[in-house]
Amino acid sequence: MQQLLFASFMAVAGRLVTVESLADELWGTTPPSKMNNALQAQISRLRRTLVRVDGGAADRIITTVSGYQFNIHPGELDAQVFLDSVGSIRASSEADPCRSAAELRRAIRLWRGPVFGGVAGGPLCRTAASKYEEARLSALELLYEIELRSGEYARIVPELTETLSQNPMQEQFCGLLMIALYRSGRQIDALQTYRQFRHRLNEELGVEPSPMLHSYESAILEHDEALLERSASLRSLSLRSLSLRT
Repeated sequence: MQQLLFASFMAVAGRLVTVESLADELWGTTPPSKMNNALQAQISRLRRTLVRVDGGAADRIITTVSGYQFNIHPGELDAQVFLDSVGSIRASSEADPCRSAAELRRAIRLWRGPVFGGVAGGPLCRTAASKYEEARLSALELLYEIELRSGEYARIVPELTETLSQNPMQEQFCGLLMIALYRSGRQIDALQTYRQFRHRLNEELGVEPSPMLHSYESAILEHDEALLERSASLRSLSLRSLSLRT
């Protein structure tokens, strides 16, 4: 219960949480009969725990008329540090790709397991977990795109292979792996990657890969020289391939 309460405060990154929202996180549709008293008791226990582990942190949780607010110091929440870092890197990635890739790897290393340590929560925690997981996947995609433009395609093939295996329905990683394999001189492996991905989509979801991913396959089959251009983004490659076939 203490972990769940703490995770609920972290999920909103220092913003005010209403009593109703906290009750929903802790008890869902079956709150105790004296819910306000039960919540106050849990808050008091969390305050005492924080004092023990954080020393002098009795003022961390602020009580207001509307609910409770957890006082988070700037740079203290690793999830927010991650989001801020990736946002800054994304804005400047074209200027210095090598530096951007190194900074992205440092930001991604902030991830040490599932969001909130795998604690299952209510709407607040689930929404935050989904947001952070999407941000992690987006950061990985940006990293591999930068690495491809920097000519590091052979080095990132093992990482991309593992990332795709962990996210088998994420089309962007399939496309990145196809290009990395092709640029490494592994045309057959690149095509096999596409066909395995297509088979998974057909078997599990009953759908076909997007036209963008299909354009990569067509370009690989035709040995399109644009696939070897480091400076080209994957999106521009797919648009070029699609335009040549319409």
